[in-house]
This record gives sequence, C-alpha cells and structure tokens, in this order.
Amino acid sequence: MEKYLTFETKRLIIRPTNTEDAGFILELLNTPKWLKYIGDRNVKTKTAAKNYIKEKMLSQLERLGYANYTLITKKENQKIGTCGLFDRPGLEGIDIGFAFLPEYEGMGYGFEAAETLKNAAFEDFGITTINAITTKDNFASQKLLEKLEFKQSGTTILPDDDVELLLYKIEKDSD
Repeated sequence: MEKYLTFETKRLIIRPTNTEDAGFILELLNTPKWLKYIGDRNVKTKTAAKNYIKEKMLSQLERLGYANYTLITKKENQKIGTCGLFDRPGLEGIDIGFAFLPEYEGMGYGFEAAETLKNAAFEDFGITTINAITTKDNFASQKLLEKLEFKQSGTTILPDDDVELLLYKIEKDSD
C-alpha cells in the first residue's frame, strides 16, 4: 500500500482503505444514515465487506491511484469514517464522497478530510473538476459541500436508480 498517498491533518490520518478495514466498513455501510442517504450495498458479513473493498475500492485505487480513504483519529487511533474520490458509473468526472460513524458526526472531521482530499485532487492527482452528489433531504451533506465551496449545478439520476440527486461541482482555480 506504500505506493499510494496517505494524508495527515491536525487530527486525522487519511489512508487508502484496505481489506484489513473490513470490520469497520461492514459497520459503516450498515449505519442508518448510510442506508438512508447512500443506499444498501447488501454487505452483511465481514467476507462481503472484504469483497466490496476489493471490487469497489482497491480496483479503482490500482487503476487511478486514488479511491476511498479510511479516516483514523491520531489521538485515539480510531477509525471514524471514510472520504474518497470516486470514478462513479453514470457520473462524468470524479466525485467526492464522505460518511461517518454516527458518534463522529458534527465534529468537523468531514470538512477536515474532504478539504484535504479536495486539495489533493487538484494538487496531487491532476483533477480539474470535482463533482459531489447528495440526496435532496441530506441537509448536512449539502451544508458541508457548500462550506467546501462546491456550487450546486443541477440534478442527476445514477444508472439503476430512480432517485434524483443534487449535483454539485467545484473547479480548480486557474493560477
């Protein structure tokens, strides 16, 4: 895993998710807000979580050099959430996403991690435009995207889904 970038903030280590995170990913994917706002990924066992990580996260990491990152607190060495840059089917360009265990929401970790990955997208990965999608009723996500200076640019519906999502975008400042 050393060949992929890891990031640090004041409070977090942001490293690529790997199969050793299967127990944590299993827990996160089955939290009420994940199920409500992101959707049921039908990951109900640790083995299914390992397979999900391999298929959905590691395959993109190997292909593009970035994907999903596990967020770990420096102080307690606790896995608290994920943030990532995704090549999402049905969405043109790269999408940023984030999710947290309920006990770590509303503590500023989302902004800290997403701001770091937004900057990495522009500075380290050569991405010039980042998308973000969220449900119309996920006000916390919308608020975070706006704090990150994303602008709503319309709506979209992903393949194999019927929910209209809000689409946000941000472009790299041209120097």
